[in-house]
Amino acid sequence: MTSLRILALSTMLGGLAIAPRIHAAAPAPEPRTPKKAAAHTHAPGHRAAGMPAPAIEAISVFGHGSTRQMTSVTRNMMQQSTPGTSPLKVLSQLPGVIYQSADPFGAYEYSSQLFMRGFSQPQLGFTLDDIPLGDQQFNNYNGLAVTRAIISDDVGGVDVSQGAGAIDVASTSNLGGAIQIRSLDPSHVRGGTVAQTFGSNSTMRTYARFESGDLNTTGTRFYVAYARLNGNLWKGGGYDHSDQVNAKLIQPLARNSSLKLFFDWSSIQQFDYQDMTKNWLHTVGPNLANYYPNYAAAYNAALGTYPAELQKTNDPFDAAYYAGTANRTDYLGGLTLDENLTSSLNWKTTLYGHADNGYSTWTTPYMHSPNGAPLSQRIQTPNVARGGFQTALTWKVARHALNAGVWYEYGNFNEGRYFSEAPLLGQGTLGNPTTGFPADKVFATAWQEAFSTRTFVFHLQDTYRVTDNLTINAGFKSMIVNSGNSVPTQDGTINGTRIAQGHLEASNAFLPQVSANWRFLPHNELFFDVSHNMRAFPLDGYGTNVSATPWTASQNAFQATRNTLKPETDWVYEGGYRYTSPLISALASLYRINFSNRLQLITSQAGINPVTAVQNVGGVTTNGAEASVTLRPVRGLSIYNSFSYAHSTYDQNVLTSTGLQPTRGKLVPNYPQFMYKGNITYAIGNFDAHVDGTYLSRRELTYTNDLRVPGYFLMNFGMRYHFGQVGPFKGLTASFNIYNLANKTYIATTNELGNNFVNTNFNYFMMGAPRQFFGTVSADF
Repeated sequence: MTSLRILALSTMLGGLAIAPRIHAAAPAPEPRTPKKAAAHTHAPGHRAAGMPAPAIEAISVFGHGSTRQMTSVTRNMMQQSTPGTSPLKVLSQLPGVIYQSADPFGAYEYSSQLFMRGFSQPQLGFTLDDIPLGDQQFNNYNGLAVTRAIISDDVGGVDVSQGAGAIDVASTSNLGGAIQIRSLDPSHVRGGTVAQTFGSNSTMRTYARFESGDLNTTGTRFYVAYARLNGNLWKGGGYDHSDQVNAKLIQPLARNSSLKLFFDWSSIQQFDYQDMTKNWLHTVGPNLANYYPNYAAAYNAALGTYPAELQKTNDPFDAAYYAGTANRTDYLGGLTLDENLTSSLNWKTTLYGHADNGYSTWTTPYMHSPNGAPLSQRIQTPNVARGGFQTALTWKVARHALNAGVWYEYGNFNEGRYFSEAPLLGQGTLGNPTTGFPADKVFATAWQEAFSTRTFVFHLQDTYRVTDNLTINAGFKSMIVNSGNSVPTQDGTINGTRIAQGHLEASNAFLPQVSANWRFLPHNELFFDVSHNMRAFPLDGYGTNVSATPWTASQNAFQATRNTLKPETDWVYEGGYRYTSPLISALASLYRINFSNRLQLITSQAGINPVTAVQNVGGVTTNGAEASVTLRPVRGLSIYNSFSYAHSTYDQNVLTSTGLQPTRGKLVPNYPQFMYKGNITYAIGNFDAHVDGTYLSRRELTYTNDLRVPGYFLMNFGMRYHFGQVGPFKGLTASFNIYNLANKTYIATTNELGNNFVNTNFNYFMMGAPRQFFGTVSADF
C-alpha cells in the first residue's frame, strides 16, 4: 500500500442480469450494409415517451455462435445495479469470475481485485472502444482504471472472453481473457437524463447527461455527461470524492461508415482503508481504521504510546497510521474511423491519447521529520503519458473473413517518492492530505524514476465458415514490448541500496490461436479454443509492493537475473457445450491452463516499509469446469444458477534465499476452488425486483497453503419502479438497493501487498463493507 490508492467512487452492486447476445462467428468486425441516413433508430438505453419499460433481461452466460466462451453484459443489465457501480463488479456473477473490493461500490482501486479462472487482474486484457486500458493493476503504468475511464451510466455494454481474448484485442497482458467495454452512443433524439443517489455513509451521487439529438440530415450527434460523488468511508475518518465528465460525438459517413470521438476527464480525492491481518482482525475487529483526523493519536503511536485496543495486537506500531490518500486527474481521448471501403472490405483505425497526473500520501512513523516529529508524510507522484494507434483491415471473400492489423503505443511512466515534514504536537496537524502537494515542506527525495515503453503488435486471422453450422477461426499475433528506466535521483541512505535500472524486452513472433463452433442441432452447439499467450513485464516504482515487476529489486539483483528472466506465458485449452432457447439457456465447459514462468510478488516486513522481491515460481497447472443455467418458466421470471470449480497448483518447489519452499502441488493463493452464483429476477408491469447471492470457498494466503481465509456467502437485493411520463419528464424511475443483505462480516481483497511463502505477521487482506442502503431517483427529459 505504498503508492497511490485510487478510488473513483461509484455505488454498490444491487444485482446483475445477463442475457443472450448474438456474436458474429468472427471476432473481426463485419462490414455493414449501407442504409439511408434517415432510417434512424433510438440509441440503446433510450425510449420514446410513453413506451413501457424494457423487459427484464435474465442471466444467461453464453455466447451464441461464438467460437470461444463469450458473454455480453448489456446496458439494461447494468441498470439493475445502483448507478455508479463499477462495470467490473457487475461481472462478478459470471461463473469462474470473482471481484473483490473493500468498498461497497466496486471501485476502490487499491483493493480492486478481479480474477477469471485463476488469472489475476493484471493478467487480463481491458479496452474501452478499442482504446487499451492497460492491465488495471493498482498504480497503473500503461492504462487507466475502468471507473476513471468512463462513467458507469455511459457504458453501453461489456463483452467478456473468459478463456482467451480475441487475437485483435489491444493488450499485452491478456493471458487469461479479455474485457472489452463499449461506451453508449448518443441518441438520435434530443433530451437527457438526471439522477440523484442517496445512501449509507452520507453518500450522495449526482449524474446528468445532455443529448443533442440529430443536428443535421447526416445524423451528426453528441452527448455530454457529468457525475459527481461524495461519501464517507464505511469505517474510520476520511471521505471519497470524484468528478467526471464524458463526451461522445458521432458523424455518420457514406456506406454506413462512421467517425466517433470519445473524451473522458476525471478527478478524484479520497482516503484509504487500512490493511488487516488475522491477528488484528481477532484482537481489534473488522472496524480497525486509521487515526485520521486524530493527529495526536497518530503522533503518540509513533512514539510508542498506543490506544488500548491496539495494545492487544502483535504489532501496534503498524496496525494503524494517520492517513493514506489518493489524488489523481486523468484525460483520455480516442478517435475511431470505421470505414466500409466496399461491401466486403472494412478499414477501422483508432487514435488515442492518455495523460495522468497527481499524487498519493501515506503518513509514516518509519521516517522522522527534521523538526523532531516522530513521523512524516510520504508522497508519491505517479504520472502517465501515452499515445498510440491501431488499424486493421477486414476482407470478406467467399466463406472467409480475413482480418489483419497492427497496434503501436509509446508510453512514459514517471514516479518519485518524497517525504514532507509533519508538525510537532501542539503546533498544528497534518490536516487533510488531499488539499495539495506540500512542496514547501519536502525535506527528502528517496528516488525518482522514469520509464518508457514501446509496444508493437501485429495480428492476422481468418474466420472460415466451413458450412452453415461449422465455423473455424485461426490466426496469430506477434508482440514486441521494450521497456526500460532511468533513475536520475536516488538516496542510498533512505533506500539502503542502488535501485535497479536497465531495459528488458518481452517478445514472441508467433502466438497462435485456433477456435471453432459447431451447431450440430437446433439450439445446440459445441465450441473449443486453443491459444498461446504472453504477458509483457509490468512496471512500477522501487519498493512499491504493488506489481511483480523486475524493477522493484536492487541493481545487483536486476543484473543477476535480466539475462535469464522470461516473461509469463501460457497455453489455454477450453471446450464446451451451449444450449439456447426462449425458456432455457445453459452452458457447460471444461478448461486446462499450462502457465510458465509465473512471476509472483513476495513481500516481507510491514506494508508501509516493505522489503519486496519478485520470484519466478515456475509453472502452474489449472484444470477447471463451469456450468450455468438460466430458466424462464413464466413471463417476467428468470432464475439463474452457476457453479465453477478450479484446481490450480504449482508444478514444482521454489528455491529462495532462505531455502527450498515446498510449493509443488499447493493451491495458487487468492482464488477459491469452488464458487456458486445465483440470481432471481421478477418483473410485473412497471415493477421489477431481484436478489442475487454468491458463495466463495476458502482462499489461500500463502504459497505453501499454511494460512487461509474462510469462505463466505454474500447476498444483494434491488428493486425498481418506472412511473412513466410524469409532468415535464418523459420518464421517472425510482430504485432501491441493499448491498450485503445479511450484514455478513467477510474478508474481501487478499494479496494487495503480495503473498508470502509461509505464515508471517505480514499476510495482509482487506475487509468487505457491511450492509449498505442506496436509493436513486432518475428522470428523462
